[in-house]
Amino acid sequence: MSAQDSPKISFAQPAWTPVSVLTLALLTAAATVLRFLFLARKPFWFDEAFSVEIARLSWHDFARLLWWREANMSLYYVLLRGWLHLEINPFFIRSFSVLASLATLPAIFWLSRKLFDRRVGLIAVALLSCNAYSIRYAQEARSYSLFMLLATLSSGFFIACVREPSSPERDRRGYVLTSVLAVYAHFYALLLIAAQWLSVRGLKRSQGSGADVVAAISPALRRAWIWIAFAILPLLAFVGKTGAGQIRWIQRPGFHDLLDYWEHLAGNAGLPLLLLYAAACLAAILPLRGLIFRLGANWDVWRLQFLLIWLFFPVALTLLLSLARPVFLARYLFFCLPALIILAAAGLASLRQAWMVGICLAATLLLSLQGTLSYYDHDFDLERDGSLAAANYIYDHAQPGDAVLFHIAQGRIPYEFFGSLRGTSRPRSSATTGPAIIFPRHGDQLDYRDVTGKPSSEFVRAVPGQYARLWLVLMSNGTPGHPDATTLMLTQALGESFRRTERMQFPQVEVRLYSKP
Repeated sequence: MSAQDSPKISFAQPAWTPVSVLTLALLTAAATVLRFLFLARKPFWFDEAFSVEIARLSWHDFARLLWWREANMSLYYVLLRGWLHLEINPFFIRSFSVLASLATLPAIFWLSRKLFDRRVGLIAVALLSCNAYSIRYAQEARSYSLFMLLATLSSGFFIACVREPSSPERDRRGYVLTSVLAVYAHFYALLLIAAQWLSVRGLKRSQGSGADVVAAISPALRRAWIWIAFAILPLLAFVGKTGAGQIRWIQRPGFHDLLDYWEHLAGNAGLPLLLLYAAACLAAILPLRGLIFRLGANWDVWRLQFLLIWLFFPVALTLLLSLARPVFLARYLFFCLPALIILAAAGLASLRQAWMVGICLAATLLLSLQGTLSYYDHDFDLERDGSLAAANYIYDHAQPGDAVLFHIAQGRIPYEFFGSLRGTSRPRSSATTGPAIIFPRHGDQLDYRDVTGKPSSEFVRAVPGQYARLWLVLMSNGTPGHPDATTLMLTQALGESFRRTERMQFPQVEVRLYSKP
């Protein structure tokens, strides 16, 4: 192997100049505006209400529920508990995700500079600042923005350990800490750690002048991975206990799902923006195309290999596993976005002429802004359900003595959340208090047992004698025209005792009012 092929470590220019500080500040300001703009326009939906209601449980119920069925995203739920002590309204609740998303901007600059230089870092920040996928999940009360921040930090500390074998102990500790936190923010962070491990396996086989460097790297990373494995044992035990039951609703992916994922990752502007990103990534790869698939390549090649593994390995593995059990879901792979951003930024920065960089970057940013404006108008990646409209309809039309029954226990959660918002805005009345909840119900307050199960036939048939009016909320009850067994049972049992039925349809939610003459 020639000296050109052996691992070598180079050091980038100083990070900060007045121009780079000003540029980073302006980009952060623009990103802040784009993420806070219309933050409360989109209605809260089931998953967001679920986050808030879990975080507001008593510590006893909170701990039991995490261990019992909701250990994924546990870090986010813990942090959200503290955040909710300050204020409870949709804008403020979502602001936590906005702050995590904004914190990713300096993190991606730091990572880009460790891999390349200051110029690549600034281009990466520009691309991320107006990326519609980043903005979409910055405006959602879920763990995804926190997940991407921790994934970026984990990779930054990982690169520090690889690039500088004699790096301070704080880098190795930082790598362990951010990696563990990333796994507790979302279980799919294990795919990132696996990608990091794979990339080092390629570097580890180096020989020649770089062998001493690799020998110093491997033991440190091996110890770090042992610490990570030890720290995430509780989560691994939870997965072993529950299996894949929590994600059994994921559908088997097809070609269009994969294409949609890449278009969304690029920024929600369709094929033109995806092609621009693909061209930018190729511009980074093509000069070294003969070495990209070689093990033990030099630093300039390895950093591209690392980004490619980060970008493609999690997608490829989840697609492969989906042949047995579907596990591919676009938003679960959101953490791959930094790899795409940095790789594209490296390609743009590699263009020889400054005017070419300017034109290509401007075109990419303009299409990215188009994707963001499109997101402000309507959602992408998933469709929000009508939980808010359904709950408000019940509260607005309820009468004293009414009862409400939920087809699945989880349906109570958005009902409770939206009811609490109404109660904080004006004094509670019989309408804002709402009908009495008869299922699921294990006490006056929501507890960990109220998020699972379906009503039994015996229970439902005993209800009509106690109430003159009964509200029924149906969610996740089969496909159109093919209701599930519980819906059929509810329809038959309640129809036998209540002669009048009113039906109201909301996105993915049906509300029925059963009443006697």
